Amino acid sequence: MRGDLRTYWLLARAGFRRQATYRLALAAGIFTNSVFGVIRASILVSAVAGAGAAVAGYDARSVSSYAWWGQVLIGSVALWGWSEMADRVHSGDIAADFLRPLPLHLTYLAADLGRAALALLARGAPMLAVGALYSGMTFPAAPTEWALGLLSIALAVAAAFLGNYLVNCAAFWLVEIRGLTLAYSIVATLLAGLFVPVHWFPDWLRLVAAATPFPSFIQTPVDILSGFAAGPAAWRAVAVQVGWVLALGVAGASVTAAGRRRLEVQGG
Repeated sequence: MRGDLRTYWLLARAGFRRQATYRLALAAGIFTNSVFGVIRASILVSAVAGAGAAVAGYDARSVSSYAWWGQVLIGSVALWGWSEMADRVHSGDIAADFLRPLPLHLTYLAADLGRAALALLARGAPMLAVGALYSGMTFPAAPTEWALGLLSIALAVAAAFLGNYLVNCAAFWLVEIRGLTLAYSIVATLLAGLFVPVHWFPDWLRLVAAATPFPSFIQTPVDILSGFAAGPAAWRAVAVQVGWVLALGVAGASVTAAGRRRLEVQGG
């Protein structure tokens, strides 16, 4: 058990260090996130101002916090087309992965947690300063609230990765998954609350979102970190995240096992 934990730690550290090598990409990401943060915050604050004092519980400051906390998370929570595993399935390199003693989905997850940690520190932290200076933000008031918010971020990263992992598993049965990946990304970014808060959705769409793991990717950690969800409501939201991580993890293990039985690798 201790050896397995050390292996996961080394994989996470490797993911952190690999992400740290792309310094120009990190700098470009900070600039791009800042520009889109200004645009998103301006539009959402204007929408609240045009509607009156508040919209679904959001006033100008809370909706600004929603926009900027979303920018903080956007580099860490992988909502767009991760395809490393699918590429390895199609190339046959996945056969080497199956020879390793640890569960495949957990090894990929460990590396992604390391990547996400670097993105949160290098790309997310500057967004806090930009957001606070540009239009104002709200922050957790107590250390316990910060701890719960960080836990929520970790769960969001894990849930989002496992969702992408399941999409990649389709490569065991499909020759090409780019269309599936694109469709998944569109649905995930919408229902995660990346563009507008899930609380602004029509009732029917909010119910649809609640039946999926997607709000756990963005909306839940943003609600907790911005103070929109506090106390028992915040703990319930984190419990929902834990449930989705466990469900997606079990699904990932089951689909991987089925894919392994389906896999055929040809060549020398």
